Amino acid sequence: CIIITEIPYQVNKAALLVRIADLVREKKIDGISDLRDESDRDGMRIVIELKRDAQAEIILNQLYSHTSLQTTFSIINLVLDKGVPKMLSIKRLIELYIEHRHEVVVKRTEFDLRKAEARAHILEGYKIALDNIDAVIALIKKSKSIPEAREGLMAKFKLSEIQANAILEMRLQRLTGLERQKIEQEYLETIRKIEEYKSILASRDLRMKIIKDETLELKRKYGDERRTEIIDHAEDLTLEDLIADEDMVITITHAGYIKSLSESAYRRQNRGGVGVIGMETKEEDFAEHVFIASSHQYLLFFTSTGRCYWLKVHEIPRGGRLAKGRPIINMLNLGPDERVTTFTRVRQFDPNQFIVMATRQGTIKKTSLEEFSNPRKTGIAAISLAEGDSLIRCTVTNGNNDIILGTRNGTAIRFPEDKVRAMGRTAAGVKGITLKKGDYVIDMVVVKRQSTVLSVTENGYGKRTPVDDYRVTNRGGKGIINIKCTTRNGNVVAIREVLDDDELILMTKGGIANRVAVSSISVIGRNTQGVRLISLKGTDKLTDVAVVFGSRKTLAGTGEEGENGNGNGNGNGDDNGEDTEQQDLNL
Repeated sequence: CIIITEIPYQVNKAALLVRIADLVREKKIDGISDLRDESDRDGMRIVIELKRDAQAEIILNQLYSHTSLQTTFSIINLVLDKGVPKMLSIKRLIELYIEHRHEVVVKRTEFDLRKAEARAHILEGYKIALDNIDAVIALIKKSKSIPEAREGLMAKFKLSEIQANAILEMRLQRLTGLERQKIEQEYLETIRKIEEYKSILASRDLRMKIIKDETLELKRKYGDERRTEIIDHAEDLTLEDLIADEDMVITITHAGYIKSLSESAYRRQNRGGVGVIGMETKEEDFAEHVFIASSHQYLLFFTSTGRCYWLKVHEIPRGGRLAKGRPIINMLNLGPDERVTTFTRVRQFDPNQFIVMATRQGTIKKTSLEEFSNPRKTGIAAISLAEGDSLIRCTVTNGNNDIILGTRNGTAIRFPEDKVRAMGRTAAGVKGITLKKGDYVIDMVVVKRQSTVLSVTENGYGKRTPVDDYRVTNRGGKGIINIKCTTRNGNVVAIREVLDDDELILMTKGGIANRVAVSSISVIGRNTQGVRLISLKGTDKLTDVAVVFGSRKTLAGTGEEGENGNGNGNGNGDDNGEDTEQQDLNL
């Protein structure tokens, strides 16, 4: 739950509660289940109960955005500086305040100095009178008037008029020995103060110390805990701040319809199950791509013409399992004969990372990720494609991995990524594999850890093979056997890199989806057929596979970019090209 114990200045609590209730009724905020005002004489307390799956931070950001729970007060630092109106910064205001305090301290000290010097002058007269007390008394006694006595004192003892008047006004009780001692002590203390005042007027450092000490004393006497927070920079809430960062299953059909659905909507079944309906499709349309992405990530779409387009995952319309989605041409400015063939997810465009691309005809290319960081509505060039060629796979890497290319007829080749030099966006790339007649590249895996390579065929069969079974060779070779493409298996539709605690979401041409545990798939050699992953009905075919991470970090809230799409499905791996820390994925 969220508990509010204070609200901004001039915000009415009752109006705030009404506004929150209205937002819940209008479904602008979905995660609130109850709202209570528990305020009493001890203070304010507003309790907002949240639904089980709601994220408190997202709800709080929505409240900040749609209510007066967060309020801005604007100020204009327009002041008169020595009679001239000026707009001043906070720093300049503080500097002027310090200058003002200096002026106050100087004037105050000058006043105290004049007062002390005047008092010392009178005390000096007292001392002269006390030292000559008998003569002073005799002179006063024989004087006929006060003016005559004053003139006599001034003439005989060389006193000023002020001193003479002070002596004449002095009470007789001050002639005692005790009073005389007090006068002498007061005189010495006054002389000490005069020296101190002169030192202050002569030294700026002393004045700064006084200003500091007086400020600290004010803090000690009147200071309390801050009721506001001082931060370096106050950022406005972005759209992402109002949207939960969660893993979504993105589905794209052959006809170009796209939709997103929460990953939790697909429950796990046993290997070989028949699955459930994953989406409704039109006649002759089928689910061609399925992959997992975080709602806060960018999707980079690569098309049949070699161009790249951008889209935020949260911009993709959500739909139920039976929804067919929205035409992707309504979201991307595609050309008349242009269609999406592959895609990848990116959270940040790190200049130290790369996008590695593989084409149907076996070409491989590596380009700095930073070159894709400036989106255009009309897209940008990503690769120059040969006639009849198309992109089938893109992934983000750190430049230090191994690459495995898999073909439709069950061949694979593994070579170091550093054998592919970085090129510009318009370059065509270099040869990655030499293909046999009638064969073509179906998928690419970027190997980053000791794991297994999953190979999946169109008839619903698959197997896992240790990565080490694929020997490292030079790029451009003919490759080795990856999986047997028998009549039972059919051709390869995807290869993935997986760990034991990962899970798979299998999607068929008929829109059937099945979620299975990777651990239920046997780890066997390369030159084998594998086991059944999903039971297909009639002429239905398996078209794509998405990997749901287990002990690896989930996509949401991390730099983990996960698997990437290709022309017949999506791959696995981590777009940031680095190993990840452990974080369980709730299934």
